[in-house]
Amino acid sequence: MKVMIRKVAAGYSVYVPKKDLEEAVVEAEKATLWGGWVLLKNGWKLELPEMAADTRLPITVEARKLADAA
Repeated sequence: MKVMIRKVAAGYSVYVPKKDLEEAVVEAEKATLWGGWVLLKNGWKLELPEMAADTRLPITVEARKLADAA
């Protein structure tokens, strides 16, 4: 699914246009986000693609939903 990732004061935020959903990232497998999973506040776990650590934000990427953590 396509998601937009942006930097916010509290960390990172993920917006899913098809669901009109914006949630905060509460946990990440890797500090740079890229190439690992992120856990959203609503319990969704998304796998993000490999990208350079200095990738400019905001950016729209193809992410894969892994499973609900809750």
